[in-house]
This record gives sequence, structure tokens and C-alpha cells, in this order.
Amino acid sequence: MIEKLTTRALNRATLHRQLLLDLVTTPALDVVEHLVGMQAQEPFSPYYGLWSRIRDFRPEELASLLEDRKVVRASLHRATIHLVSAADHGRIEPLLRPFLHRRFASSPFGFVLDGLDSDTFIEAATALAAEKPRTRRELSDRLGARWPDRDATALGYAASYLVPAVQVPPRAVWGKSGPAAWTTASTWLGTAEPATTPEEVVRRYLAAFGPASVRDVQTWAGMTRLKPVVEAMDLRTFTDERGRTLYDVPDGPLPDPDTPAPARFLPEFDNLLLGHDDRTRVISDEDYRRGIVVGGKPTLLVDGFVHGTWKIAGDGLDVELFRPLTSAQKADVSSEGARLLAFAGVTGEVRL
Repeated sequence: MIEKLTTRALNRATLHRQLLLDLVTTPALDVVEHLVGMQAQEPFSPYYGLWSRIRDFRPEELASLLEDRKVVRASLHRATIHLVSAADHGRIEPLLRPFLHRRFASSPFGFVLDGLDSDTFIEAATALAAEKPRTRRELSDRLGARWPDRDATALGYAASYLVPAVQVPPRAVWGKSGPAAWTTASTWLGTAEPATTPEEVVRRYLAAFGPASVRDVQTWAGMTRLKPVVEAMDLRTFTDERGRTLYDVPDGPLPDPDTPAPARFLPEFDNLLLGHDDRTRVISDEDYRRGIVVGGKPTLLVDGFVHGTWKIAGDGLDVELFRPLTSAQKADVSSEGARLLAFAGVTGEVRL
């Protein structure tokens, strides 16, 4: 008989694998690789995501990794900007490239390539990005001059979707600023790691997000047709309270569902909230309907589940709670909030 996992059991398993039960002392690069990338459409979200997972994390560590080209920001999972290690970009990007091309074709800008030879376009866009880092506006202007009968803005979007490209510093470097400028991955990173297999991506996903369903992994990656891949692998199986079949790596840890879960402040679009099709393991259906996940609001976890949102102001931390806290929970949130303010370099109070 297949074991059934309660929502709380899934919560604790996922928090443990996401490094959110206990802070770790693992280097930031290793954490980024363990998580198989971090959502990064907001440039500084990964800093807070790493702070919430790594003990004594300093932003300079990630800033140096970006400037040293050991991690990069690129359109990957779900066609959104992700922070990944340089090695993982080479491993994963080729698998996601067909999806990125399909995603662009179905986007509001896909019309721009109608009747245009895509290979010729990609060659021209690649040459421009390889020459030097360029903003999307610069790509639009150059490509629009090449094809004046086409919508220039759409051509710029086509380049950023269809060319294997990365965003370069000073974009997303802590304490600095800069426009989103793109160059080719091969120009910025040199020789790439060999592409990995769908099986290895599934295995790494389950190690960081599992146990999970086929739809969960497809939602996270933006890939399709993974069911035969998953079903052919040597994986453990469970069911959840909704009757879905869940898969897991053979050695995936399953902590006691009663394991304490400290308060955690997560950045907008943290992959904990985006890494599954069924998100009830971390957020209730009621709270999901508030729009805070797709709307990109930073979230507060209490007892492992989304319990509110937060925002740093010039004079402190404002926390919007969805439900009252116990006195112990309030003390835990206030303590973690004070730690967050110290990390952000803001002097003030935690306002619940």
C-alpha cells in the first residue's frame, strides 16, 4: 500500500530540503546549485533568499560570485529570470531552450517573426549580443534598423528569448545598480558544461522540492511531457491528501511533521512558493487567492506556512498578518524581523 503524506508532512519535507528549517553554513554557490537556481526577476531577491537560508550570510558573497562570473542571471525556468551557477547554466539551458522558443512564439511579441527566417534572425541577434552587452532597447534599435518593416520592440524581446544570453553586472550587484544588459552565455562564461538529462533535472528538483507530482516538476521547470521520464525512474512513490501520486528520490529526508518551523521572511517570488503546481504545502488556497504569490509580495512564514507579507520602510519593518499570532510566535517573528533589518542595514522597529 502506498503511504499517504499529510500536507504538514509535505510542508516539513519541503522546508527541510529548501534549507528553511535550520540555517546552514553552506557556501552561497553550493546553495544556489542545491536549489537548482533561484527566481531573480527582482534583482535583489536572491540576496534575501540566501539570507533566509544561510547563517551569517553576507551580500558581498553573492555580489562577488556575480562579478566573478560564477553565477549568472538568465531567462530559464518558466521563461523568467533565474540566478544559477555558471555550470548549471550550461547544464540546464539547452533543455529549456525549446520551451523558451515555444513561449516566445505564443507571447504577444511572437508575431514579429512571421515570415522571417528564424535562423537568420537568431544569427544576427547573437552577433549583436556577443559584440558587447546590450540592453533590450539597444537590441531593438539595432535589429529594427536591420528589419525596418518589423516592430522594433518585439524584435528586442525576440532576441532576449531566442538567444542563449545572460544579464551582466552591475545589474543585481549589492550596493550597485545598472540596466539589464544582455550578452551571449558563451561570451560571458566561455566553454559550457555538457547539457544534463531530463532525468537528472527531475532528480535534483525532487532533492530540493520533493516529494512532488509530475505536474509539480513541470510547473517549476516550464517543461512538458515529463510523465514518462518520471515514471521510468527508480523513485519512491506516495500519495497526498488530494489523492495525487507523488514521487521522491530514494534517500529524500522526511522530517517528523511536528518538527518546529521557525519564522522565515522570504523575498518576492521565492521558489518555495513557485516550485509546485499544488502550493497548499506552503500556502492555503484562501491565502493564495490574495494574489501575493503571482503579485510578487515578500511573504512571512509562521509554523511553515504563509502567514502574512512584509515590507522594509525607512524606519523599520512593516508586517501585515493574515491571522493573529500566539505570544511565542509574535516573539519569534519579531526576533527574525530584527535580524532582517540588520541584514538590510535599516535601523528601526518591527511593526506587527
